[in-house]
Amino acid sequence: MTPEELHKEFEDSVERINAHTEPFPADFLLRLYAYYKKATNDYSRPSSRKPIINAFKTNALFQVQDISQDEAKEEYIKLVNNYFLYRK
Repeated sequence: MTPEELHKEFEDSVERINAHTEPFPADFLLRLYAYYKKATNDYSRPSSRKPIINAFKTNALFQVQDISQDEAKEEYIKLVNNYFLYRK
């Protein structure tokens, strides 16, 4: 897959998630969050008003710190595809 195709598929996956109206499981959201932040090179600190949520988000970011931006996009895409394939 070319970098352009990967980016397009990543953007399509982000749109699928944003268009979904039902709640997601918390562990799924944390993995999405970490892969998205890594895929977009967004290294800003978590900004929840609840410290416990910031701690979980920070932990999720630590778990993906050693993968590349493209690997994060690939993992995000796989995560989204698997969720919609097996959710029910």
